[in-house]
Amino acid sequence: MYKLELRLTERKSFDWFTQRRRTRGLELAHDQITKAFDTVIWLHKATKSFSEKNQKEAKEYIENLYKTEECVDKLRVNVFKELSEGTALVADYREDLLHVVKRADTLADHTKDAARCLEMLSEADIPKELTDKTVLMTGKLVDITQMLRGCIEKVSANSQEAINDAKKVEEIERVIDIEYLKTKSLFVKYGVSMNRGAMVIFDDLIEFIEHAADNCADTADYIRVLSSRE
Repeated sequence: MYKLELRLTERKSFDWFTQRRRTRGLELAHDQITKAFDTVIWLHKATKSFSEKNQKEAKEYIENLYKTEECVDKLRVNVFKELSEGTALVADYREDLLHVVKRADTLADHTKDAARCLEMLSEADIPKELTDKTVLMTGKLVDITQMLRGCIEKVSANSQEAINDAKKVEEIERVIDIEYLKTKSLFVKYGVSMNRGAMVIFDDLIEFIEHAADNCADTADYIRVLSSRE
């Protein structure tokens, strides 16, 4: 009976704070996760402009991504500080939130690394078929982060929907993985005509996109575990 009462108390604590976000730590965490997802949107815009050979616009989007990623880093530090000092959240849920914050930070790191590759390729002659693949992959990455955003928000409000969304995240990740392999296979087709240095950097570019998708799938797995507790 005591354990049941304790569990109900913990759940109420988590629900109350996630629904109202009235602690500074939770507000910062929400902002950090949101901005991490925003870096994916900027990356998709940049790859699209790059594919259309609009380098000026691509550079602007990349700069926006860098600025957003810097905010993600600063917010992560502040979140850790606030949550380590605060006592408003039950310890288990505080650790859960910190775990998601770490994952969001890693996601932003991967998109930043992909953007750096894109920036280095600004003067390179990349076949349209390859650049179109990056647009497809980053578009799917936007889809996966939007699904993951909803998944996180539903952890306590509707745990079954959160679990279902987590499964959809993994489905999209598999699509990205397939496109990643298809893109790699095109290196055989364009290996002779492409600059070797550009090919190495482009390979890094799609790998960082694939890492970002893997990160989202891992986060979805974690969210599924959290939802199963509810």
